Amino acid sequence: VIHENRGLNPYIEDVARRAAVAGFLALAPDGLAPVGGYPGNDDAGRELQATLDQAKLRQDMINSARYLKGHPQSNGRLGAVGFCWGGGMVNHLAVTLGDELAAGVPFYGATPAAADMPRVRTPLLIHYAEDDERINAMGPAYQAALEASGTPFEAHFYPGTRHGFHNNSTPRYDEAAAKLAWERTLAFFGRHLR
Repeated sequence: VIHENRGLNPYIEDVARRAAVAGFLALAPDGLAPVGGYPGNDDAGRELQATLDQAKLRQDMINSARYLKGHPQSNGRLGAVGFCWGGGMVNHLAVTLGDELAAGVPFYGATPAAADMPRVRTPLLIHYAEDDERINAMGPAYQAALEASGTPFEAHFYPGTRHGFHNNSTPRYDEAAAKLAWERTLAFFGRHLR
């Protein structure tokens, strides 16, 4: 479970808890651990995450995914779900890990670079907010690349929502859309990870 651009806040901790309650081995790494961890509020977390070496932060997430895949309680089938920055990180994992990643679920995440899109073979469940101009502008090229490579994917747009609609600690939260997206996520993981 990969956090937004603010570190491992209580919301993401709860998403990891929800995944565990649904029967999945869940890990939610804190990208801010090298600088003391999540500072207790999202604004400070966002500022702190912006100061990190981004290449090292991405590598930390890759290492966390591989750690979980190799964990003694793991069945060896790795899935990743991420939100905002974490959604983009799920797409990065799909490029970087290849067959090591059995399923990816980016919530309103940036797509890989155009040159990397054809490398994605991981089945994806992509969640988009209706009002999210920057992320949504990336979607058509990504979906065309996935179709061209024969990569299985589903893409869902949630009417009336904004970027971050799954985060129940912000005013952008949309309960109905968040519930539906999470139900779809668990069903997708059930098909690909069990």
